[in-house]
Amino acid sequence: MARYFMLRVLDAVPTVFLVLTLVFLALRILPGDPAVAILGDMAQPEALAAFRERFGLNDPLPVQYWSFVTDMLTLDLGASLASGHAVSELILTNLGYTLELTVAAVLIGVLLGVPAGVMAAVNRNRAPDNGFRLFSLLGYAIPDFYLGALLLIVFSLGLGWFPISGAGEGFLDRLHHLVLPAVTLALIKIAFIGRLTRTSLLEMLGRDFVRTARSKGARERRVIYRHALRNALLPLSTGLGLSLLSTLSGAVAVEMVFNRPGLGRLLITAITERDYPVVQAGVIMFAAFVVIVNLLMELVYVLIDPRLRVQ
Repeated sequence: MARYFMLRVLDAVPTVFLVLTLVFLALRILPGDPAVAILGDMAQPEALAAFRERFGLNDPLPVQYWSFVTDMLTLDLGASLASGHAVSELILTNLGYTLELTVAAVLIGVLLGVPAGVMAAVNRNRAPDNGFRLFSLLGYAIPDFYLGALLLIVFSLGLGWFPISGAGEGFLDRLHHLVLPAVTLALIKIAFIGRLTRTSLLEMLGRDFVRTARSKGARERRVIYRHALRNALLPLSTGLGLSLLSTLSGAVAVEMVFNRPGLGRLLITAITERDYPVVQAGVIMFAAFVVIVNLLMELVYVLIDPRLRVQ
């Protein structure tokens, strides 16, 4: 297992390096001058020139790229062009908010989506199944930012049950601020995870080993959860990994809708300001999440399926 894990880590190195290169080139190709974006259109030419010289924006592109790569390899994320604060400090300050939103949404999606999918599969083509399929269709169709705006209007502005913006202070206050953003992302996750559970479970319920278990007199509950659902975990684990990654990307829009701090909001603000170090660090963090989740998914495959362990 250790050797398998190390090989997968080594396979991920070229992916991370490619992401580094693409992020660097994309920022330099996009129109806009960071000096003008940060200092303003009315800034004096001398101030703009001094700004570019201070942050190495006048250096040739290969020189900038080499400095960028060496800084990344030494985990030196630099300083923000806009605020002057250390980028690592900005990332760590906002990372916790994004992670708590992502974890809360995925947990709600799993805790409600898996039972909903099991109920729909067991009651195939009956009222619970038809109702869940309609719900999942709506979940796929409604964008997260639109759903978030609706919930904000109804439960914050209309009923006043939840705060309009911010993340709160203290455990209970942060939990109160977290409810609406997490529910916004979770409703879409419930539709996705539940539909995947239904499809995987229906496939397993038609297999020979399920018919054999029933013919031996096993209880239906044991057949469903012990035999069918257990063997449906492999495709379901893939869906959970994809759901986690999509939740991370969806958190960007949700943080903007609820005016909530986080990596997504930090990244969007940095893009508008052409703040190269912050954008580069933010994108690399998201890329690192993708690599880590993919590695964890592969390890879960090996733990779930003994055949992969043998291979």
